[in-house]
Amino acid sequence: MTTPAAFIAVGSELLRTQRTDTNSLLAARLLRGRGFRLVEKRCVEDDEAAVAEAVASLAGRVGLVIVSGGLGPTADDVTREGVARALGVGIHRFPPLEEALAARYRALGREVPTFALKMADIIEGAEILPNPRGTAPGQLLVSGDMTVVLLPGVPVEFETILTRHLLPRWPVEEGTVRVLRLAGVYESQVEARVAPLYERFGREHVTILASRGLVDLVLEAAGEGACRRMSDMEEAFVAAAGADLYGVDDVTLAGALLATLRQRGWRLAVAESCTGGSVGARVTAEAGASEVFIGGVVAYSNALKAQLLGVDPRLVEEHGAVSQPVAEAMAAGALRLGAECAVAVTGIAGPGGGSEAKPVGTVHLAALTPTGRRHEVFTFPGDRAAVREWATNMALDLLRRCVVGG
Repeated sequence: MTTPAAFIAVGSELLRTQRTDTNSLLAARLLRGRGFRLVEKRCVEDDEAAVAEAVASLAGRVGLVIVSGGLGPTADDVTREGVARALGVGIHRFPPLEEALAARYRALGREVPTFALKMADIIEGAEILPNPRGTAPGQLLVSGDMTVVLLPGVPVEFETILTRHLLPRWPVEEGTVRVLRLAGVYESQVEARVAPLYERFGREHVTILASRGLVDLVLEAAGEGACRRMSDMEEAFVAAAGADLYGVDDVTLAGALLATLRQRGWRLAVAESCTGGSVGARVTAEAGASEVFIGGVVAYSNALKAQLLGVDPRLVEEHGAVSQPVAEAMAAGALRLGAECAVAVTGIAGPGGGSEAKPVGTVHLAALTPTGRRHEVFTFPGDRAAVREWATNMALDLLRRCVVGG
């Protein structure tokens, strides 16, 4: 049986444009299969009454509330006060935390300011969750049938406390969740392909999550016989996914590509224009990328395409910078950096620069390996950021398919 859970992100900046909440996404992913089902997420400003109302409104409806942010030393950090108010309990200063704060500041050659000592305030009845990456600890308290967890809003601190002190209490239920990761395919295509399986396994046990060229199939099973049902589900859905499947659970697209390149002993170089280096960034975000990735060229101007990648200017004059011949020439130029494999991207990210023949969103991709070559042209939807993200994902997937097919 799963317990309903909710997430509250505290921070006025999250309601504007300064910062995006990512902690809730991490929490949703890590809670999956651990006996919790995230049913609600909300964001509130740095206001004690707003925090209190948000927590109080969840009582009786969920069994777990994770509150992120507002645990710092400044006047607008009021999460402790808001949660205490919602639960009808007090707050007290905890001397060992005071001493730890003072020692931390002294190690930095500073005296702890008086206002910073509020980070040693603990809600009555709360368990302290140590924070090795920062100054404000997390807190956990139980009120009736509801557990409330307070965690810092800084992502690295949030993740550290969550993974070190909470996840070990909530172990993954064996065989309950599997995530099949697909690329180079659209959500509607996946839905059409797996819909016949709903009658067999139940639509309520399958979730499709799409993000600009990437699709996750989340399969869930619970109760007696969950492991057997999950095995049957995985076999059926893997068959339906076919060549679009690049990995399972926490595997990333770039990680799957690098693993296949390692197996073949091939090195990779990239040539990018409209993506501005994001393909290379995704590759180098993976641990061990240096074993495979040698580097790349961001050639935004036509002059640099010729100078650094050896693209014949006559190709640009005849076909335009956004074209199959230029994309293929860019990929060939990347190979000359000393790699066996290359992928190239050239396109029109917008908002301007499009034409009737080549509207905004037009992107040409080319991939080369020792055993083959592929080219694709797309017209991606969305704004500039969306087009670049689409292009990055599809470029990685095009090369993956080329390498696997080789």
